[in-house]
Amino acid sequence: MISIPPPPALPGTARGAFEAALRGLCPRCENPTLFAGPVRFAPHCRACGLDFSAFNVGDGPAAFLTFGVGALITGLAIWVELAFEPPLWVHLLLWVPLASVAVVGSLRVAKALLLILEYRRGAREAQHQDAHGDRP
Repeated sequence: MISIPPPPALPGTARGAFEAALRGLCPRCENPTLFAGPVRFAPHCRACGLDFSAFNVGDGPAAFLTFGVGALITGLAIWVELAFEPPLWVHLLLWVPLASVAVVGSLRVAKALLLILEYRRGAREAQHQDAHGDRP
């Protein structure tokens, strides 16, 4: 079985993974170069050249975060309706922007966190020989 050891830690990389994800820091050099858009990774780090496209983060967190944020927003909207009975336009003014910001913000952090943890643990996509071990 082939295993890839995790990369050696660089000086100054003791930041927590969650803090690095919040700030969009490159997992190797800790410069804020991880993102090229609100939730789109840059192709590579502009400071150290780390290829971000080599990591398989995908859109897995999107469904879970959307459901979680949707449940939270729905609960809050029901509570506001029952407590204050505002007109419909108040609900639209409150919940549409809040839900959009919450989904995009949490998705950005979740995707960054997955990429950072993948890098720190040396995780890579399994190869055919990994699935079968060293059997002949």
